[in-house]
Amino acid sequence: MTSVSSENEKRFVAVLNKKTELGRSLNVLGHLSIGLTNQLEVNEALFVDYQDGDSGIHPSLSHYPFIILKADNSNKIRKARELAIEQGIKFTDFTHTMIEGGSTIQQRTTSQTKEQDLEYLGIAFFGDSEALRNITKKFSLYK
Repeated sequence: MTSVSSENEKRFVAVLNKKTELGRSLNVLGHLSIGLTNQLEVNEALFVDYQDGDSGIHPSLSHYPFIILKADNSNKIRKARELAIEQGIKFTDFTHTMIEGGSTIQQRTTSQTKEQDLEYLGIAFFGDSEALRNITKKFSLYK
């Protein structure tokens, strides 16, 4: 095993709107995870392979925790988004305009919707654990 940095120094955190149906929330989480990972610099996040007792490899799992929280409503996610922007924390979000039609239609619908009218279904962050705790401390674990 290679020596790696502490898994507590950074983290991934997703916050999902608890009003969203579970299947849709899982879809939102998938989009958020891929989108956020796409923003990261090479080696900014750390991924490790696990080897089982039969020498089978379970590849590319995050060394850092991935915490999933729930928000009571869209406005709580909006506030967390605003804090992330103010603090320069990497994030991606998912709104109601990103559901129907393909990507092109969704982009057009989003561009025609004022931010204040967006219903946030989820947001995901990556960064320093303490900075993220300050943004997400009011949310509870998604169960």
